[in-house]
Amino acid sequence: MAKYRWTAADMPAMGNRTVIVTGANGGVGAATAAAFDRAGAHVVLAVRSLQRGQEAASAMRGSTVVRKLDLADLSSIRAFAHSWSSPLDILINTAGVAGLAGNVTKDGYDLQFGTNHLGHFALTNLLLPHITDRVVTVASGAHKAGQIHFDDLALRRRRYGFAAAYGQSKLTNLLFTLDLERRLQQAGSAVRSLAAHPGYAATSLGAKGQPKVLVAAADLAGRVFAQTSEHGALPSLFAAT
Repeated sequence: MAKYRWTAADMPAMGNRTVIVTGANGGVGAATAAAFDRAGAHVVLAVRSLQRGQEAASAMRGSTVVRKLDLADLSSIRAFAHSWSSPLDILINTAGVAGLAGNVTKDGYDLQFGTNHLGHFALTNLLLPHITDRVVTVASGAHKAGQIHFDDLALRRRRYGFAAAYGQSKLTNLLFTLDLERRLQQAGSAVRSLAAHPGYAATSLGAKGQPKVLVAAADLAGRVFAQTSEHGALPSLFAAT
């Protein structure tokens, strides 16, 4: 049986469609946004750094807007969502952080859990009245190592392990995706909630704040074994279209 290989060239035309991509200033997020742009969508790059977002948007030729969004700050999420008033076809929850042990969000949560899950949870729910088609949340095989500590979501009362914390955040991504889909179906909504795993892609995820030797080793491994960000974006694009 032949294996079907889906590529960005298989995407349908996306004219008159509006898509928000979080973390669209680099890595898989930028590749995802660029693919939607090539397909003709109006792409909103929701990014923490407006400068980096503008740099990413400058390489796109279609209709793009760069908007400030810090998923580690609930006030930033509320401001982004409350300023949105038009229909939104697709929301792609791509942004994420890894590592950075001991760091917390502005609201006091573990940075990985707060950014990867709580930020996207809040954003999705606040934008949900405007969404008409799909919510796609980028997951990870790291969820298999995840365990949710409901009594200590900020991970302050136990020995911190960044891999375990990242796993917790990705497990909650999947549980949120599944329960949102269940609730949408029960409500008779046409909106879909899906998850997508980008695989091992060569990005800078997890590099910030790490020893230079570790970053260099990870970079070398990425060049040898990892796929490109463009290939890492394909599962999200497939899920969204």
